[in-house]
Amino acid sequence: MTGGSNAVAPISRNALRSARRLLSRRGREEAGLFLVEGAQAVREALSFGSRVTLVASSQPDRDADLIAAALARGIRVVTLTESDVAALSETVTSQGLFLICELVASAQLPRIADPRLVVICAQVRDPGNAGTVIRCADAFGADAVVLTKGSVDPHNSKTVRASVGSVFHLPVVAGVQLEEAIGWAHAGGLQVLAADGGGRSLDELARHDELSAPTAWLLGNEAWGLPAEQKALADQVVGVPMWGSAESLNLSTAAAVCLYTTASAQRH
Repeated sequence: MTGGSNAVAPISRNALRSARRLLSRRGREEAGLFLVEGAQAVREALSFGSRVTLVASSQPDRDADLIAAALARGIRVVTLTESDVAALSETVTSQGLFLICELVASAQLPRIADPRLVVICAQVRDPGNAGTVIRCADAFGADAVVLTKGSVDPHNSKTVRASVGSVFHLPVVAGVQLEEAIGWAHAGGLQVLAADGGGRSLDELARHDELSAPTAWLLGNEAWGLPAEQKALADQVVGVPMWGSAESLNLSTAAAVCLYTTASAQRH
């Protein structure tokens, strides 16, 4: 590796211990930082101006472009041994590339001028599902994703990895009460649609051009969905029609269908 790589030194034991503490929610909250793993997520964090404090690589020659970008911003860069990677990684096969940056999710609902599409996750606890929902929201142009109190931490490494960097692209809110999130959506002029079995069919709403209106999709927990009292907070309950033999859809798959259908209607 050439250029600024000469300024790159091995990670210190203290820095490694500090990074390992970010694997726990408590550690992240205490430090106000989180650990990002993988080339795509690291690239997105650097590209979208996140407040990065450290980049760490086990293969600096391979990661030369990302290291150069970090050094150009005055970000500290360190190298890792294989044992360092094993201590930090929560994947079976790690790419050996990590980044530490300030928390990106907010505890405050954002002010959005003329919102069109929002996702509200009510106690969604699977990190992979949460990350995929964030990725889908980003892909289909949503204005924000809200994870209500009781949901997984959006800074969880599996959530960040499943988002493939989308957690850096749009506002993500965590820890607010569901009622507060619904009130915020209504105050912003959004209809709130609860994605749940039963209710009206998604394609029926599409045929009647009801999805072209500003919309917040309410998604429930993977295990128990949306209890009656949560569905009652929505303007309508909407189900994804299925014509095959599957009994149901995975949460993130249903989210992708609802978001794509709504985004398409809003653009026609």
